[in-house]
Amino acid sequence: MKEKLIAKNPTAFHNYNIKEKLEAGIVLYGTEIKSIRLGKVNLKDSFVYIKSGEVFIRGLHISPYEHGNIFNKDPLRDRKLLLNRREINKLIGMTKQKGFSIVPITMYFKNNFVKVEIGIGTGKKLYDKRQDLAKKDAEKQMRINLKNRMNP
Repeated sequence: MKEKLIAKNPTAFHNYNIKEKLEAGIVLYGTEIKSIRLGKVNLKDSFVYIKSGEVFIRGLHISPYEHGNIFNKDPLRDRKLLLNRREINKLIGMTKQKGFSIVPITMYFKNNFVKVEIGIGTGKKLYDKRQDLAKKDAEKQMRINLKNRMNP
């Protein structure tokens, strides 16, 4: 299974405590695939929602293909995610609980198919974000100090 990363959502782990991850396929058109192969994707402000038993992603920006034609699609249109019924029911059950959201984490190629890794989690409060930043800073400082001790 050959995987090649296309895009990451930089704010997913900063804004959410991800409890569970799922892999989903995505419905795309020809010129969108060409843009994705060029790396013209932005996951930053995107989110996943469920409408009438189907799962969609909104806010995923795929830039129009430069050499495209009239078949170029809207860069911010809603795109359907491909999951089986059991996974969709699980998502519906978890999002009915208070505070759970579904966010895209990464987009990658897997055996020439575009896959989206989605995470189910709760939103972080401001103090949680501050604690995480302080923890990362402390770990970074410890690595620097350890490196300086090893190489005097």
